Amino acid sequence: MKYRIFAAVLACAALPVAAQENPVPGKVADPTSDVEWMGWVPDPSEIQIPVLDFVEDRDDRKNYEKYYYFHRADTGFAEALGDLRECDGLARGLTRSSFYPDTAAASAQYGLLAGQVGGAVVGALATAIFAPAEARLTRRVSMRRCMFYKGYARFGLDKDLWEAFNFEEGARAVVEEDRQRKLAQQALVASGERPTTQDLGL
Repeated sequence: MKYRIFAAVLACAALPVAAQENPVPGKVADPTSDVEWMGWVPDPSEIQIPVLDFVEDRDDRKNYEKYYYFHRADTGFAEALGDLRECDGLARGLTRSSFYPDTAAASAQYGLLAGQVGGAVVGALATAIFAPAEARLTRRVSMRRCMFYKGYARFGLDKDLWEAFNFEEGARAVVEEDRQRKLAQQALVASGERPTTQDLGL
């Protein structure tokens, strides 16, 4: 009798452990590191579908250089995700410019030390103001070119709808999990039904 009670206690103690190892049957656990997130391929049915329908106005048309999404016919979700990740990897590896002025000219006018210090201060301020905008522009151009050469069409989108499943990099990098989740939403759109709106080209 003693042994039966002991065996029952051991069995009960093991239940929470088993439940923790596989909390939801069939569901894969989320990655735990940046490297794992970069290789994460989720089930498309578990991804939130972005809203693409909107009533176009003049402001939307003016902003299609910034706010858009990609689509390619006969493309699977995993393939689209791989293409977006490849282009995103190229875009995030680009170097950013600095905006330091000509300190030699400033030194000639104000003296060596004053010219160098003043030039450094002005340059640092200019870099803080203009570098994030240039980084965003550089990324947009890089993504557009890369996806265009992979055969994807580009379609305009309302700014608020775009911001729901896209990101921009300026003064700071995007958290890897957020980046990959949004890339997955973009891949869902890129491999989904063909849009009925106008293809914007490159």
